[in-house]
Amino acid sequence: MRIGITGHRGLPSDTERAVTVAIREAVSACPVTDLVGVSCIADGPDAWFAQAVLDRGGSLEVVVPASQYRASLPDWHRAVYDDLVSRASEVHGTGLTDADSHAHMVGSEVLVGLVDELLAVWDGRPARGYGGTADVVAYAERIGVPVRILWPAGATRD
Repeated sequence: MRIGITGHRGLPSDTERAVTVAIREAVSACPVTDLVGVSCIADGPDAWFAQAVLDRGGSLEVVVPASQYRASLPDWHRAVYDDLVSRASEVHGTGLTDADSHAHMVGSEVLVGLVDELLAVWDGRPARGYGGTADVVAYAERIGVPVRILWPAGATRD
């Protein structure tokens, strides 16, 4: 089973804890045999999902939206990013350079094209900018990839 992730970054700490549990529960319900997680491994749900897949014994594939993507991530997350990339069984690029909203959407489109199901840490609201979670969910739905929303009761977003 090939599962991808998309989701909001910068969640409040209570929501972060609840989402992490929801991600781990979703991943633990998957059979370990042939479990492949696909993620762009940004800070937040992307990285939590990647770690949950690896902890479950699955393999990780990483989509890098742009060659400057790592530099666009928060400094504090780069060591986690580097560790997860080093543990990936495969890394997919887009050929883009600038880590802008266009590259994020293209990376998400590549990710969605690689999976059987998309987990979405999503509050159900429109994207705050092009390439946001709502746009990725809409793209997955347009091309027929099932989407499972993970938004725990009481979760909030800043």
